[in-house]
Amino acid sequence: MASGIGGETMKLGIGALALVASLVASGAWAQDGERRPFCPDRPGKGDSTCVIDPGVVQVEVGLFDGFEQEDDATRIEGWSVGSVTVRYGIGPRTEVQAGVSIATREEATDRATGVTDTAEGISDLFLAMRHSLINPDGEPFGLALTLFGTVPTGGDEVRASGIEAGIALPMAFDTGTEWSLGVSPFVEAIRDADGEGSHAAYSLVVGTDRGFGDWTLGAEIWISLDDDPLGSTTQSTFDLIAVWSPPSMPDAQLDFGLNFGLNDDSPDVEFGVGLARRF
Repeated sequence: MASGIGGETMKLGIGALALVASLVASGAWAQDGERRPFCPDRPGKGDSTCVIDPGVVQVEVGLFDGFEQEDDATRIEGWSVGSVTVRYGIGPRTEVQAGVSIATREEATDRATGVTDTAEGISDLFLAMRHSLINPDGEPFGLALTLFGTVPTGGDEVRASGIEAGIALPMAFDTGTEWSLGVSPFVEAIRDADGEGSHAAYSLVVGTDRGFGDWTLGAEIWISLDDDPLGSTTQSTFDLIAVWSPPSMPDAQLDFGLNFGLNDDSPDVEFGVGLARRF
């Protein structure tokens, strides 16, 4: 149930999406000339070097995402529905992004007692700006700079205790083969577990993919170090992705992701399905 700031955020988000839909339907962002190749951020964890064309809107939606993680003491399950990100090109090399998950839920169960703690609500508001440094279409070599952050506007049980922010420097390489190569390092300032301050977190994503007709298949390795003062943790996953691009809709895709934890601090399995559409 959303209330207070969370409820107002949901109303604003729904209103913004309705405005986007009405403008798209009216052709307010119709473009002349050839556009850059369709290049969604979904479904991997890495950041993209691609920047969408000026005046173009792209909507990317996580229809459902879930995860499971358990050890001898605790079992954790979580999911989110309606994770919506809107991207808008504001210049030849620059775009802005805004996103929110309409519903999230996480359950932590003590295996000894069976007691379950639940946190649920609308997520914090995500904001980002990406600027292409080299080749805004990402080919043959792409380099971009992304500034991003979250504003604690979510539900009481799920929102962070303050603003969090970070920077990414994604790179895309032409390997000379049919396989692509992407590298995305991230540095973030995130809130401490006790909510009293902030600390640094670092992550790296290395991925590759290849087209097979209407499908693109790929894999990634994700490593993340969270240097929380109460105890640092390192997570790592091996991620598989599959993307279907309908031949009749060159500006749309349906995507799937399946991730496997590589150590005890990582979710055992993550899975998701989503779509993206450029207007």
